[in-house]
Amino acid sequence: MKDALYSNTYKHYVLGVLVVVYVFNFIDRQILAILAPAIKDELLLSDTQIGALSGVAFGIFYATLGIPIARLADRYSRVSIISICLSIWSLMTAFSGLATNFVQLLIARIGVGIGEAGGSPPSHSLLADYFAPGKRATALGIYALGVPIGILFGNLAGGWIGEIFGWRQAFFLVGIPGVLLAVILKLTVKEPPRGYTEEKPTDTSTVPFRTVLKTMWGFTSFRYICLGAGTQAFVGYGAIAWMPSFLVRAHDLSIGEVGTALGLIIGIFGGIGTLLSGVIGDRLGAKDVKYYMLVPAYGFLIAVPAGAAVFLVDELYLVLAIYTIPAFMVNLYTGPTFAMTQSLAPLAMRAAASALLLFMINIIGLVFGPTTVGIISDLLQSSIQMNDVESLQMALLACNFVYLLSFYYYFQASRHLEANLNSSKQ
Repeated sequence: MKDALYSNTYKHYVLGVLVVVYVFNFIDRQILAILAPAIKDELLLSDTQIGALSGVAFGIFYATLGIPIARLADRYSRVSIISICLSIWSLMTAFSGLATNFVQLLIARIGVGIGEAGGSPPSHSLLADYFAPGKRATALGIYALGVPIGILFGNLAGGWIGEIFGWRQAFFLVGIPGVLLAVILKLTVKEPPRGYTEEKPTDTSTVPFRTVLKTMWGFTSFRYICLGAGTQAFVGYGAIAWMPSFLVRAHDLSIGEVGTALGLIIGIFGGIGTLLSGVIGDRLGAKDVKYYMLVPAYGFLIAVPAGAAVFLVDELYLVLAIYTIPAFMVNLYTGPTFAMTQSLAPLAMRAAASALLLFMINIIGLVFGPTTVGIISDLLQSSIQMNDVESLQMALLACNFVYLLSFYYYFQASRHLEANLNSSKQ
């Protein structure tokens, strides 16, 4: 039996290491948001500039480089690619602490985006070779927990280190350990044979990306999935980037207190939503595949009024209690979205199909979400003389209603999914 090459203990060790790498990915991505109030004050930055650091500067490079790095990972050592990219984004996070102006911090964030682009695609590919198809969804679901866990520790570590030692030291202390992790990954994780769990060799020649694009975009449901996941990310990344600043401005919290509150809410409730998304989708989807899309659709619909209340309620504890609802609901999209993308994609296009979906999510969400919130906030301050509390509150409130588009797109995807799945098998 070929599976004897790697023990179950070792395979779970590999999964654990990759989860930790993904956690570092989101810690280094999230830490800017929690440190933004202190950075804004010291470097005298506008909300538009802060939004650009989380959005355009990071997102464009992260989104666009993900596809070519995924193509490299289909031919060369995935372990080496992840190790190199982890070192790059960790060093650039540390370099962020040396910035003395906006341009220097912008360059550092671009470097973080370039490095992090090589994190998920090769990791997905590795896990697909270590875990058989019947266990693959579970492994990828566990891997996805790196997002809420990373946000949890990014908020906690960034908040308290920043409050006690300053924002520069926070970047140093969070970034440098990633280089050590890259060495551990390279020395202890083995590169498995391609197609290992299928017990057959895999052709490493890649399908032209234009063919992938034509095939996947030909599925109506996939187009709606991309737009639905993208608009979800628009609101989600905007909120992740700006909620710390909102709580500091509107509720007079320290960054340590904000980091603790948001870290626990997103880490716990977002994590539960991520775990349950696949379970609920599989159980209801077994009865009718449309429920794979309806579960996230109705999750977004519920999140709209709850998200709006977060910015309209004055009592802090009520704000935090209500925020647990959208934190849970919007993460119900995770499992069904990636599972149905894999189900729609032909076998030779699955990695590229995931890269295409991630490209759409990150272009719409990462590039435009945080940046749009910052621009709206500055415009409200300059045009109708709102103060910085009111302007940020209204900007976040307005963007929250984009979840209605997410609901619409996933609802439409549910109407076409069964027919597209049938045609993809022909």
